[in-house]
Amino acid sequence: MDTPYVYLKDLAAEANVPPDGILSRTLQNDGRSKVILFGFAPGQELSAHHAPYPAMLQFVEGEATLLLGDERKEASAGTFAYMAPNLEHGIKAKTKVVMLLTLLKNPESPKA
Repeated sequence: MDTPYVYLKDLAAEANVPPDGILSRTLQNDGRSKVILFGFAPGQELSAHHAPYPAMLQFVEGEATLLLGDERKEASAGTFAYMAPNLEHGIKAKTKVVMLLTLLKNPESPKA
């Protein structure tokens, strides 16, 4: 890494969403975390899957339906979701969606 930080003034402007697809761009990646910017064209989806890490979703733009475990939740700009490791989850974009995913690859253990 050339600089000790990542700075993006406007996440929505960074997401060049394809007209009929999904953008996935890694913004930061180290031993403890990985941050990925996603852009979904309307109607695009990531089917239900699991991740071995805790994860956070932050919606920057658009409207989507989230699958979190066995529940469906509506998401729009400003929505935040935390997911425990191995929680089944998925997303379906209703409109153009820009979303930030943060994976906590090596979370600190609680002190005994």
